[in-house]
Amino acid sequence: MSGAGEFKLGFVPLNDAAPLIVAKERGFFAAEGLDVQLSREVSWATVRDKVAAGALDGAHMLAPITLAATLGAGGEAQPMIAPMALNRSGAAFTLSRRLTAAMEPGESRQAGLARLIAARRAQGEPPLGFAVVFTYSMHNYLLRYWLAQAGIDPDRDVRITVVPPSRVAGKLAAGELDGFCAGEPWNAVAEDEGLGEVAFRAFDIWRDGPEKVFGVTAEWAQRHPQALQSLLRALLKAGAWADDAENRTQLAQLLARPEYVDASPASIARSLSTTTFHRGEANAPLPVQAGWLLSQMMRWGQAPREIDVAAVAAQVYRLDLYNQAAADLGWPSASAPDAADGFADGRAFRLDAAQAYAASFALGRLAHA
Repeated sequence: MSGAGEFKLGFVPLNDAAPLIVAKERGFFAAEGLDVQLSREVSWATVRDKVAAGALDGAHMLAPITLAATLGAGGEAQPMIAPMALNRSGAAFTLSRRLTAAMEPGESRQAGLARLIAARRAQGEPPLGFAVVFTYSMHNYLLRYWLAQAGIDPDRDVRITVVPPSRVAGKLAAGELDGFCAGEPWNAVAEDEGLGEVAFRAFDIWRDGPEKVFGVTAEWAQRHPQALQSLLRALLKAGAWADDAENRTQLAQLLARPEYVDASPASIARSLSTTTFHRGEANAPLPVQAGWLLSQMMRWGQAPREIDVAAVAAQVYRLDLYNQAAADLGWPSASAPDAADGFADGRAFRLDAAQAYAASFALGRLAHA
């Protein structure tokens, strides 16, 4: 941080960075007395590390990063908080045209992929290679969920690697990937360039599932409570602006700029409809959503099953801070439900039964501390 009202916030080039970009370009930060510099980052690991080190005051973040950092998963523990969600949905899994062309007419993408994987194994061919944008990401958990539904073991039947979002379409074009799960507009870019076809979207797996959050370290939030509230108010107003259908053409042009997403305005415009930036309390950081993410971290061996899921979820997903900013704007406060539904398998998730939920799946890697 350079001065009392000067802040540096990071983002990764994706449609769902829109609240930060809109708050900067439409003057919502300035209206709160904030001088904000936006820093375009290539990878989520860089965002996490820069926020943890204080090189960034806060950032557009994958929702699970704040949880993983707090638990010390994948590195040294650095407690973080998510006082605001930036959007819901907006991610998708894209398969290469080569793979979809090998599927039978009328065959579901899950069934077709399972058949092709079995055939490759029988022929002694290497596993198919898919990319996700980060190990601790909604994308990783969505892809694993979808694969496991089809009886495909994501750790043994395919190879999953990490590739920054802006590079996935290029790697698909080069034949280095057979598919990827990433945020928009990169799925739309791949489709528009004839490289791949979307197999599922985030909302097909979880209707109201979270995507990105605004994240800061817990220490930073304690040192700058007023500044944090100013940032949240600006971002909330920006999210509402971005969600207005009348602003979508202007938003696509703004995001397409080289210093931001740097992708085709047409691809961005087409893919914006898959993302919710504000409606339906999309900005409320609900602990039950954090609980589901923690259940998937447990399911795949990224976190021990003994953790107190409800306590960690409430510690990281700060609904109280969100409600304070909403109240300042005269907006209604959000409550914290104990359960979530809208999942592809028809089951509900309960925050107080996260361990049992994680253990209930046929495929998983539950670990103990």
